Parts: sequence; C-alpha cells; structure tokens
Amino acid sequence: MQRLLWAFLCSVALMLGGCGGDGDDGPPKIIIDSDYNTMSDDGQLGVMAAQLQAEGKLQVLGITVVSGNKWLDQGVVEALKSVERLGVGQRIPVYAGENFALSHDWATIEQELAAGAVNDGYYGAWSVSKTPPTQADLVAPSDGFATSTRLQAQHAVDFIIDAVKANPRQVTILAIGPLTNIAKAMRKAPEIVPLIKQIIYMGGAVHVGGNTTKLAEFNWWFDPEAAQYVVRQPVPQVVVPLDVTDTVLLTTPIYNRIAHGARQTAVTEQFREVMGPGFNGIGFEGDPNYTLNVWDTLTIAYLMDPKFATQVSEEYVDVVNAPGQANNGQSIGYTTQPAGPALQKMKVVQRFDNARFFEFYVDLLTRPVPIQ
Repeated sequence: MQRLLWAFLCSVALMLGGCGGDGDDGPPKIIIDSDYNTMSDDGQLGVMAAQLQAEGKLQVLGITVVSGNKWLDQGVVEALKSVERLGVGQRIPVYAGENFALSHDWATIEQELAAGAVNDGYYGAWSVSKTPPTQADLVAPSDGFATSTRLQAQHAVDFIIDAVKANPRQVTILAIGPLTNIAKAMRKAPEIVPLIKQIIYMGGAVHVGGNTTKLAEFNWWFDPEAAQYVVRQPVPQVVVPLDVTDTVLLTTPIYNRIAHGARQTAVTEQFREVMGPGFNGIGFEGDPNYTLNVWDTLTIAYLMDPKFATQVSEEYVDVVNAPGQANNGQSIGYTTQPAGPALQKMKVVQRFDNARFFEFYVDLLTRPVPIQ
C-alpha cells in the first residue's frame, strides 16, 4: 500500500512540476550499472565518467556491478581497483549486485544451443567457468588488488532504489551490462519507475544479427527475463545496440594514440595490456589492420551530447524471453505498437559521428591520473 501511495503521489507531483527535486539543473547524475572489467569497454567508460566528474560535467552516484562479462566477484575486484587507480575511490562508491540471471542458467543455455542458437559467440562469465569463482580464484589486475578502496555494504539493488528516490527524475542509469540489478530494483520497489530520468542501454541487436547467438546481443541474452521486464517499463529509454556498435571500430591509429601516445599513465598502461592483444592474441600490437567494435563507451558520449548520434529511429522495442529456445534474448524493434503487451517507444541509435566520438574518447582516456 505504501508503494502504491508513493507512486501515486509522485506521479501527481510530476505532473505539477516535480517530486522532491525534479527539474534539477546541475550536472547529470548517473548510476553506472555494469558487468565491470579492468579496461575493456566497461572499464574505459568508468575512466571517462570519472574524468567528466572531475571536470564538473556529471556526478557519478555509484557503480553497481552485475555478473556478465565476468562473474560478480571478479567484476567487483576490477571495479574497486579501477576507482582506486584513478584516485577516486572515496568519491565513486562501488556496490555488488546480482550474481545470477533471473532465470537463465547453463542448462537452459545448452538447450538453446542445441535448438540452433549457435553462433560461436561470446558467452562472458559462462566461458570462464560454469560456477562463480571462490575468493581464492579471484584474479587481480596487473597492478594488483585495491588496497584502500572498500566495497560498500549496501546491496546494489537497494542502492539503486535509494539513489533514485533521493534524486527523483534526476538519475540516468547507464545500463552497460545485463539488466538483472535494474529489474530486481524495479520489482522490489516499483515506485521508482516513474522517478527514473532515463535509461541509456548498450544492449540489443535490433535490426542486425547477434554477437552471442545468431539473434541475440550478449548483455540482453545473459538475462532475457530481466531485459524484457526493464524495456517494457514506462521510462524514457535510449538503446545503443549492435546496429551502431558494429559501425564504430577502434583502429590501430586510434589505439596507438592512447596506448603509445605522448602522455603515458596508469590508464594508458592498462589500456595497452588489455586491449593490445585483442580477442585473437595478436590484436593491435601485432596486426596493423586489426579492429575492434566499440560498445559501452558510446552510451556516455550520447549522455553528454545526443548529437553524437547522427541517425536515430524511434521504435517500440521488446526482448524475447523464451528459455531454451534458439531466439531467447533476441531484441525486436517495431515502427508501430504491436498487439500484445504494451511496449515503450524509445530512441534506437543507428549511426554515430565516429570521428568526433574518437576525439572525445582519446581525450578522456589520456588525461592525467590520479584525478585531482
């Protein structure tokens, strides 16, 4: 009853102009919900956000970690070291979230592969082990475990709820991993749904093939039930799918500006170590023609200036939740509202200003650290 009353009162207040802070004109407030890694796309976005915060252009309320690229505890290790490496461990808190998808386990995945989902794709944490690591199995980044930065005691789901309530209509969630934490927060406290300013996803493959299965993009495939639940919520939403990330490629000249540029920092060193070998062990260091898609970092560029997106459609987006079926996790965009459950009309980014983006990207990844 309390939740329903809160939601009703806030919805009325929003129509009248606010609900305890709506319309704030300060820098954007963000939660980075991430399957964190040291210096691949999630880690790069963490650096970019911290540098923008130091410049006063945004406020990072926290990093909430979820299993995806790696199991939860490994992602937490890398997130803690990331903020400590940057010197912002006391300014950007890290929260541990959900270890497992709502209903997508390995037995179900095996059924999907047998049903024809095979794409020899990327399976993230499942490729490392079929069970989460013990504390003894956790691997430190090459510059060691965090020594002075501590994990917050509050669970990520509760932090999301509290942060949104404390900053109604001001919080943008950069959803750059599986959506388990966000779905659980919305289910636990549905009154936060109308209080979220917007969600910007790196997720989905709306009009192109998948990168995990033939049809599904990794983030939304890892937890299709959560993805379907979240995208159907009445929140302003922007999708940065494989449709655009397939067209934004990190090339050797751009890589070299960071990895071998004039300013060398702890960030550029990690960038070289992590990104240099690429996915084939040769990568940028051994093949001048090597390229990698750029994923999560497009979301923070869009947040700072939507004009980075040069082509955007408006579509009703849904995610298939069909455990055991070959199309589980597939995302679909409709130009008109289809029959069935009510879908949300959202912005779907199709193309980016690549040249301008890479200037933004290189600048933020090569700034001095630790951040003052």
